[in-house]
Amino acid sequence: MPTHAEKRAVPYTPKQMFDLVADVERYPQFLPWCIACRIVRRPSPNVFVADMIIGFKMFRERFSSEVALNNADRIDVVYDRGPFRYLTNHWRFETDQRGLCVIDFYIDFEFRSRTLQALIGRLFNEAVQRMVNAFARRAAQLHGSQQARAPGGGRPESVASGDPPGQ
Repeated sequence: MPTHAEKRAVPYTPKQMFDLVADVERYPQFLPWCIACRIVRRPSPNVFVADMIIGFKMFRERFSSEVALNNADRIDVVYDRGPFRYLTNHWRFETDQRGLCVIDFYIDFEFRSRTLQALIGRLFNEAVQRMVNAFARRAAQLHGSQQARAPGGGRPESVASGDPPGQ
């Protein structure tokens, strides 16, 4: 089903980006379609379970995921319950030879509902780009422009599958 993999260089440190992505309770402040997000339990210091409510037009869905914070350079998300058949997501953060943080982002999911799947399938690539861009804008709000922009303006090198927007 819809899958998106992307690497993007941004002018921030891996720690800054890791901390931004790990701070799920702030997602409603900047992430498109995220209405609410809260940590419901912490089985260990580096693992938590979060409930998120996403909404788009007349659709509103709640889901729960286990989030593992690994060595301040990787975040793995394991789907727990909600509207998906499955959801796999990870973030990796590395420093490249220019001193920029390279974000390696991957998501793959399928909704149980054929209606939701059809809706997101048409908008998937655009939706993922908006979400990734929201994290980059949030980093700029929190940290300003710390270094020269990445060549190409920090544009992504991405591989995505799914229907193009609007088709």
